[in-house]
Amino acid sequence: MNQIKEQQKQLDRIEEILTMKQAEPMSLDEACKYLGLSKSYIYKLTCLRQIPFYKPQNGKLFFEKSDLNRWILRNKSKSESEIEAEANDYIAKKGRQAI
Repeated sequence: MNQIKEQQKQLDRIEEILTMKQAEPMSLDEACKYLGLSKSYIYKLTCLRQIPFYKPQNGKLFFEKSDLNRWILRNKSKSESEIEAEANDYIAKKGRQAI
């Protein structure tokens, strides 16, 4: 029985995410669910202007999914192969300049 409740929770979460996919702009609650962050942390990020948001004259916070996706992906860590390729490109360019 407990497993059924857990599966129902997962299905509800999936349904929420699919609904959010279509809805723009997102409310604060939807952004919290989408990012997996608490309201207080999102408020802190908006106060520090570290996350993109919209605040119309009614005072409520709204977010665009595309802005949130860019915010999530802003600090990519490069793989070893990407770093090695950049180093090889740099060395090749430096070698051409020396000639």
